[in-house]
Amino acid sequence: MEPTVTWRDGAVVLIDQRKLPLHEEYLTLADHRAVAAAIRDMAVRGAPAIGVTAAYGLAVALHATRAEGAALAEEFEAAAALLAATRPTAVNLFWAIERMRARFRAGAGRDRTALAEAALAEAQAIDAEDFAACRRMGDLGAALLPPGARVLTHCNAGALATAGYGTALGVIRSAFRDGRIARVYVDETRPFLQGARLTAWELHHEGIPATLIADNMAGHLMARGEIDAVVVGSDRIAANGDVANKIGTYTVAVLAKEHGLPFYVAAPISTFDLNTANGDAIPIEERPEEEVTHHGGKRLAPEGIAVRNPAFDVTPHRYVTAIVCERGVARAPYAESLRALAEGQA
Repeated sequence: MEPTVTWRDGAVVLIDQRKLPLHEEYLTLADHRAVAAAIRDMAVRGAPAIGVTAAYGLAVALHATRAEGAALAEEFEAAAALLAATRPTAVNLFWAIERMRARFRAGAGRDRTALAEAALAEAQAIDAEDFAACRRMGDLGAALLPPGARVLTHCNAGALATAGYGTALGVIRSAFRDGRIARVYVDETRPFLQGARLTAWELHHEGIPATLIADNMAGHLMARGEIDAVVVGSDRIAANGDVANKIGTYTVAVLAKEHGLPFYVAAPISTFDLNTANGDAIPIEERPEEEVTHHGGKRLAPEGIAVRNPAFDVTPHRYVTAIVCERGVARAPYAESLRALAEGQA
């Protein structure tokens, strides 16, 4: 498999995750509007991967334009606004766009070619840093798991959701390498089935023992003593340690607490949102009702039925055992530990 997202000959190249696991197809996007559509339509998804893709999208915008001066700045801002409007919950998207804005402003007065090359260098740096962060948090998180652990994960927080290696699956990959994983239980993650389609595909591809389950089976397996820990990713972590992640994560966290199981979150520093006090202030994306009423283009629900489709939920920090990032492991009180990690003091 090629990288989840990469740059090639003036275009963003990414694997179309909507086609997995049956078809491994790649999109070549030489227009920032096409990049925005790929993010919005979930051809690429996962908070870190979204951030990397948006950064490359702004590099595409600068490489494709012929504008100079004030007109160039105007076009850049329009492209940034378009990309920022694609997915409201994943804070990595906004973090990456702000970093690209800062690089663009730092080059004020330079010609278009120089600005385009600087933007590409910044996007590639974001890409490389994310991969390195995932490897580091994978090793840190692996140490939290006992030998022979049976781990449950929800959604997809693997190589497909990042620049490579993964956050939650990065922990699982490192733990498997170290002989700490006996089996991974993979929630389907309804309604978009990122667990069934993507996480199961990644683990099967790498030979990590995995069992796919429907989301409503997790409590049963916990009650039977068949799960030892939960490891998930995150799209945004508030200052108090509340965690926004794929819908259904909150349910898993409550079940883990009830059964005395550790609930670990793995996410890079770029997922920390210390300007948001708690989970109540995190915007929750509502996606199209067809994702609930249809599957594979076929309608499963009656015409006219009312539908809710929140893409994320918030797990209160009291259910979180620890948060793993590339700089260390945060534990309660999270208001202190997360800030210390973000400021590099831990």
